Parts: sequence; C-alpha cells; structure tokens
Amino acid sequence: MKLYSIWTIFDAACKSKLVIGMCCLLMASALIVGCGDDNNDEPDPGEAYDAGTMLNDFANTVVLATYTDLDNKAGELLAAVKALAADTTQANLEKAQQAWKATRTPWEQSEAFLFGPVDTQGLDPALDTWPVDRISLKEVLDSNNNLTVDFVTVELEDSQKGFHTIEFLLFREGDQRQADDITERELQYLIASTENLKASTSQLRLAWAPEGENFSNTVASAGEEGNAVYPSQSAGVQEMVNGMITIADEVANGKISDPYNESDTTLVESQFSFNSISDFQDNIRGIQNVYIGKFVSDGQGLNKFVKSKDIDLDTRFETEVQKAIDAIGAIPDPFRDSITANRSAVQAAIDAVSKVQLTLEQDILPLVQASEFN
Repeated sequence: MKLYSIWTIFDAACKSKLVIGMCCLLMASALIVGCGDDNNDEPDPGEAYDAGTMLNDFANTVVLATYTDLDNKAGELLAAVKALAADTTQANLEKAQQAWKATRTPWEQSEAFLFGPVDTQGLDPALDTWPVDRISLKEVLDSNNNLTVDFVTVELEDSQKGFHTIEFLLFREGDQRQADDITERELQYLIASTENLKASTSQLRLAWAPEGENFSNTVASAGEEGNAVYPSQSAGVQEMVNGMITIADEVANGKISDPYNESDTTLVESQFSFNSISDFQDNIRGIQNVYIGKFVSDGQGLNKFVKSKDIDLDTRFETEVQKAIDAIGAIPDPFRDSITANRSAVQAAIDAVSKVQLTLEQDILPLVQASEFN
C-alpha cells in the first residue's frame, strides 16, 4: 500500500478546497510532532536538580579522601624526617625531600576547597604560609629556645612553621643540599616543625571525618532541616564553585602573577624545592577533581549538573581546565627563572588559568544561582 506523508495529505486537502480548519489542524499537528522530535535529547534547564549525591560525593569521595591522603603522606614525611635525624645520610635526606614533595600534592589539590574547618580553625595559614621570612627562621635557629613541637606550635608565627619552613630546612634553592651540612639545631627544628604539620593534617582530617566533627555530613546534608551552615542544596553547590573560583584567582593573580609582575624570586611559592610548577598544576587539578567528582575513586561531580543544563558549557570548561594544567606545565622549570627568562610561557599560563576563573564566575556560578535544586 502506498504511504503518504502528512505534508502530502495537507497539500491535497488544501488543493481540493477542504475546510480551512482541517488545514490548520494538520499543520499544527505537524509542528507539534516536529518540535517534540527536535527536543527529545535536550536537557530541561528549568527542571529541579537533586544535588544530594553530588554533595555527598564531593564531601567524601573528594574532600575527605584528599585530606586522608594528606594526613597519610604527612605521616610518611614525619617518619622520613625522623630517619634523617637518626642517620643523617644523603640517601635519607633525599628520601625526606621526596616525602615533602609527595605531601605537597594532596595539599595543593585541596586548595580548591579552602572553606569549612581549614578556614575556621586557622589550618590553612598554619600549614602553608608563604613566602617564608629567612631572617626570622635564622633567628629561631640562633636562639636558645628548646625547639620542641610545643614551642613551635604555641610560640612561633605561622610564617615560622608549616610546609615552607620544612622546605627551607630540607632544600637549598634547587641545588641538592648535602646531608653533612645539616646542623643538629636544624634537625631539631625540622622534627618539631614536621610534628606540628602532622598534628595539623590530622586535625583537618578529623574535622571532616565521621569519627570526628563530621563536616562531611554538614556538606552532604545541605538543604536538610536543621542544617544551619547550608540551608539549601544551592548554598552547598555555590560553596563548591566559589572554592574553585578562589584558587583559580589565587593561582592566576597571585602565585604566578606576583613574582612575574615584580620579577621577584622571593615571592615564588616552593622556591627552595623548585616545586612551584607542580604546585600550580595541582591547584588546577584540584578544580578538576571537584568538577568531575574524583580523587582516588569516581563519584558524581559538578559536571553532571552542568551537563544537564548546558552541554556545550560542560565540554568547554573541561577543555579549559586541562589547557590550564598543560599551559602551566609548559613553563620551563624552574619557575623562578622563567619569570624573567620565559615570560611568554608564564603569561600564557596566567591567561589559561584566568579563562578557567572567568568561566566559573560568569557561566557556572550564575547557572547554579539561577537553577532550582531539591
């Protein structure tokens, strides 16, 4: 049997002078069918989104997992430092140096979510104040104070402890430090500072852990009755996005730009270990972790929400994040030399990270703010 399209029937009906109403009815039907077919696979930007799984996975699969790894790595750093103090050989020094770099990785990635206990309990400055003041560090070493962990914790300023004090004691501005040059006083300061750092990482992990203060549950339960910190799911998701904005801004407009604009190597983060480029890349990888919901294992990330509202935005942002990581990696090592010798590469990295920040501020955050959540 010969089949006729709806348009053939429509044409025949109109030519045979059937009633105008039939023509209109057929046309309306065709338009409705066509519109429906075109939009079957398109996301509905007005549909309410349940962010419960995303918030839970962010809190546990990303944040708590990162802090747990940080605390474990800090424990390994402390063990390596104690081994160096007990037997100050070149091999033990290099093991301690590698342990410091390994501990930096989860910490720098965690800077994509510098809110909650790391902020309210003052753990960020205690762990990672920079640049260090070499004069004040020398004053500590030259003093008659007993360099115990209690002294470091209570009496010293944030700039006299934490990652970069340990870095200063282990490294010497990219040149391989010799174990024979390390003094007994430096070893005492090194152990006390590392014990202090380990105490801070343990405090941070417990602040998020179920057996501790369980801030993970505070984030995961955003929008539930009685949650005073995050009274809505939208508030929790906006906290996630603002955390990413903060670190993108710091990397583009602080960590990279400040020493670049001033041509001042003393402003470079991780200047003694020559670990700056890895630090910056890990900052952006932290953004990537939050966005895709992954640290060690996979979870539901912010990307699923963005994709449900704007597929092109999701694709563009994931590309921008990876380009920023690659642009930072393209800066010739060490970064402290490239701020004067390879300025075009440094500027390209600044531009790439700034694009990530701009997309977060102008596209993703407004999308979250305009969306309805359960």
